[in-house]
Amino acid sequence: MSRDGGALKAKRQQAIRSLVAREHLSSQQEIRARLMGLGLDATQSTISRDVEELGLARMHDHTGVHYVVPGDTGPPASANLLRHSLREFALSFTRGAGELLVIHTPPGAAAALGEALDRATLAGVAGTIAGDDTIIVIPREGSTAISVERSLADVMDASAGAEATGEG
Repeated sequence: MSRDGGALKAKRQQAIRSLVAREHLSSQQEIRARLMGLGLDATQSTISRDVEELGLARMHDHTGVHYVVPGDTGPPASANLLRHSLREFALSFTRGAGELLVIHTPPGAAAALGEALDRATLAGVAGTIAGDDTIIVIPREGSTAISVERSLADVMDASAGAEATGEG
């Protein structure tokens, strides 16, 4: 898959996760309609694959049937998401003014990587601000841009080893 295709897929899947988290969507057709409203056109088969890859499930509760993301905040899923997202989308790291770290991504991929960083809740990261192809990482007090960059590089290196052994 090309970087551009990966960026579009990441953007679409991030939008689906966000929509499912905020709204009670009970069908893939509802998801498709909401995506179209966001300017993201996708076929039903593409949405079906996205639903499968995201691990979405349909749940029945007092409000009716709707999609949910099981285990949405679990640490193992967050760590795996961060490893995958860094390997796929982080093109470069640049230390910016003060103690800020800037991560460059392909167009449209910054939001997906920023969300993965936020979900991973790394000890040295206070938060992120994502644009279209750039993320600003704000270190916590006592951390530095260098230490955050090293932590992210370690995550990427661990990912390469896990993928080589079939663990990732």
